[in-house]
Amino acid sequence: MRIETLAVHAGREIDPETGAVTPSIHLSTTFERGADGEYPRGYIYARTGSPNRRSLERCIRELEGGVAAAAFSSGSAATAAVFQSLAPGDHVIAPQDAYHGTASLLREVFDRWGLERTFVDMTDLAGVREALRPNTRLIWVETPSNPLLKITDISQVSAIAHEAKALCACDNTWATPILQRPLDMGADLVVHSTTKYLGGHGDVVGGIVITRSEDGFFSRVRQVQTTYGAVPSSFDCWLLLRSIRTLHLRIRAQSENAMKVATFLSRHPKVEAVHYPGLEGHPGRNIAARQMEPFGGMVSFQPEGGQDAAMGVAARVKIFTRATSLGSAESLIEHRASIEGPGTRTPDDLLRLSIGLEHSDDLIEDLAQALG
Repeated sequence: MRIETLAVHAGREIDPETGAVTPSIHLSTTFERGADGEYPRGYIYARTGSPNRRSLERCIRELEGGVAAAAFSSGSAATAAVFQSLAPGDHVIAPQDAYHGTASLLREVFDRWGLERTFVDMTDLAGVREALRPNTRLIWVETPSNPLLKITDISQVSAIAHEAKALCACDNTWATPILQRPLDMGADLVVHSTTKYLGGHGDVVGGIVITRSEDGFFSRVRQVQTTYGAVPSSFDCWLLLRSIRTLHLRIRAQSENAMKVATFLSRHPKVEAVHYPGLEGHPGRNIAARQMEPFGGMVSFQPEGGQDAAMGVAARVKIFTRATSLGSAESLIEHRASIEGPGTRTPDDLLRLSIGLEHSDDLIEDLAQALG
């Protein structure tokens, strides 16, 4: 089935007893054992599995082309589960430009745990190779990156990882399987913050890890999921499954809007730089055009005048909402450096836009008046 059909049907079944088309929400935390002590229906306790979570995991693994998936209560919990499945003394290569929470996990949590890490410019393949060590076990990819929308060649980095007998994991939150499927390009694992585009309505927090092969490493991810218990509720799973039905329509409309907004900003005299892989001048455009289509709903830009000017633009918008997160129906604007705080690598004049489903002309007019 094509991706649009999978988005509507994957993980969903007609209820055999009632004929209900919409899945039921199973709120039970525990499940009955058989007289022989076994669990004939396959469920024991909600932390280890539930009908709604099974449906969600099946849906997203089919969308990503994987063989198994493990859902978590947040994107950070999903990311942490991958790192926790490594061993103290293992080495991770991660991108310099990436979600601040991922870098914080490596620096502030897993550094004390004994996990070694090197941050590199993931667009520089020679630099990635130079960062390899004998104990490198994982290369973490995020493309497009947060917040500078740098593009990493997934196929090339996956090949580098496999030559070193390491795994390649790709954070696909910003692209979703509608725009790109990293497993098809050689990645071993895909991670999502399902809070963002997969949820799409700003009303549910979640995360998921999808694997290309159900091997020993993914068994450890699954063990972290069930032992630590950072799992989504049945209602959260139901909300996500509901939202994914319209994912392909939403993200393509958001991508179309984002392209128009990025083009407008690139021509505005009071804008110094625009970061969007769909623009002709973007350094990663050729790679992006090869591995994703279209170019997503996220845009970052730097108005002239420094941090004060950027904060002023954010203060004057009327349609954009000043808020953290992305991927919902409404458009958001954020001064990213002030969110990330001390030690951030994000330019202090950068504004990150999550483009929503409003009319593109209204969004452009709002930015025009905010820029002055």
